[in-house]
Amino acid sequence: MRVVAILATYNEERFIADCLENLFRQGIQVYLIDNDSTDNTVAIASRYLARGVIGIENFPRAGMFRWSSILKRKERLAATLEADWFMHVDADEIYPSPWSGMTLAQALAEVGAQGYNAVNFVEFTFIPTLEAPDHDHPGFQKTMRWYYPFLPTFPYMMRAWKRQPEVEMAWSGGHLIRFPGIRLYTQSFPMRHYHFLSVPHAARKYVLRHYDPAEVRRGWHGWRAGFNPEMIRLPSQAELRTYISDDQLDASKPRVHHYFSEQWEMEEAKQRQRGQSLAARLVQKEQGLERRIRSWGARLLNRYGRIRRRYLLPVYRRLRLRSDELS
Repeated sequence: MRVVAILATYNEERFIADCLENLFRQGIQVYLIDNDSTDNTVAIASRYLARGVIGIENFPRAGMFRWSSILKRKERLAATLEADWFMHVDADEIYPSPWSGMTLAQALAEVGAQGYNAVNFVEFTFIPTLEAPDHDHPGFQKTMRWYYPFLPTFPYMMRAWKRQPEVEMAWSGGHLIRFPGIRLYTQSFPMRHYHFLSVPHAARKYVLRHYDPAEVRRGWHGWRAGFNPEMIRLPSQAELRTYISDDQLDASKPRVHHYFSEQWEMEEAKQRQRGQSLAARLVQKEQGLERRIRSWGARLLNRYGRIRRRYLLPVYRRLRLRSDELS
């Protein structure tokens, strides 16, 4: 059985080798879409051509990160590349097998044999800590060993599917897929996610990335689009779980917010509250103005009535008398 992971990259020289070698160990081949990287990402990936990487293409960036366009390209590739199963992956992710004694590709074959055609993944977020804040080196998997499970909704990361005539993922920002007759496997598979390796690494990764404003307005990219290194709160190791092995990853009581995005989320909440408060004040002002206008209108009509009775009525009466005399 052939499994192909479709991987999009942009300046991922720190992660790309570990990502590729993990997928190869799991029996998975890779097709790479590079979004105009300016570092050594493509040079590193090219070393694996014909050794697990089946193709590398350039996807022009044009000065902006357009995630929806990349996802639509992944959709087209999933309809044209030869494979039994596909995966949608990012370079900062590591995919272990869900079961000891078999590869992830073999696990997907078993899922298909049971009549299912899609798999959700649970994210285990690995993060620097107060005690060990810097892992920006090639051996980051060996030193950054504290994590928490992250599952804000279910399903949240439908990253593998059996070949279909057509599959859609751009509609969800890449988190969910849809196609007719989808049957999601009953067990979620694990995925280790290394968003950043230190606060300076996060700044390099996110601050200079220009996001498509239309996608940001849709709510995509979240904390990344408004990233500021000062907003990151690194947890202590006591707040996290210690990595022992992939078989012992603990998915119980998952978090629904990332530690490092909580400050951003609080600021967003404050801005929404300020916006709601401002809107309420504007409504009150408009209502007060309407009441004043009605009051002014009533006074004007009342004044006009007094003027009419005082000045116009005598004139009207004289005209009527004059008309009667002439007749």
